[in-house]
Amino acid sequence: MKKFYQSVMLSAALSLGAGTALAAGAGAHWGYEGHMGPMHWGDMSPDYHMCKEGRQQSPIDIRGATPKNLGDITFSYTASPKNIVNNGHTIQVNMNPGSTITMGGKTYRLLQFHFHSPSEHKIDGKPADMVAHFVHQAEDGQLGVVAVLFKKGKANPVIGRLWQKLPKQHGGKADLAGLDVRVADLLPRDRSYYNYAGSLTTPPCSEGVNWMVLRTPVNVSAAQVKAFSDIFPKSVRPTQPLHGRTIHHN
Repeated sequence: MKKFYQSVMLSAALSLGAGTALAAGAGAHWGYEGHMGPMHWGDMSPDYHMCKEGRQQSPIDIRGATPKNLGDITFSYTASPKNIVNNGHTIQVNMNPGSTITMGGKTYRLLQFHFHSPSEHKIDGKPADMVAHFVHQAEDGQLGVVAVLFKKGKANPVIGRLWQKLPKQHGGKADLAGLDVRVADLLPRDRSYYNYAGSLTTPPCSEGVNWMVLRTPVNVSAAQVKAFSDIFPKSVRPTQPLHGRTIHHN
């Protein structure tokens, strides 16, 4: 059972924020608008039932977080990115093995990160201009996602180097071997965070995801945001009800 859970969550992790491979396997194509949009995801396939029935769904509007001694997130982002992919829903950077985070005594390995604009999570009703979701998986199969918020300002040098390889067409992929990218440089210096129990933000909307939303945004230029949103004008699931969940911050 544990191996089955790990396999399912790994497939979901590799598709988080994208979902192309997972959706193809389930025989249901989804999107962000019209009859394929978020309001209809739960009716597209039995595999997507959590999108309408789940009680711990993401993203959320973060308000009134409760202080708690959560401990710091220990980041060990040492590996290099492997490739950058346009999967039809987002731009996703797949990682070589070796990078991890540790939170609450549990270690998660970094699989990939991808982008949305504006951010899917809101803080007191307001989204950030863009967000990167860093998708990790622990040995027991649980996913841990770190959200890094971006605000428009100075150009971001890491985004600038990644966007040099930006694949604009669905299915496009570029090898990042040899590109001077330190993924840790995408993180803010202040790594305090909000924490809550949530879900994937795309079909199948699986729950049990440990969300860590960093509170301090980092800079990105308006041109860098536009380069992404020109490819993906819609990439955001609406915020979901809390259903009694508690949001903590350290």
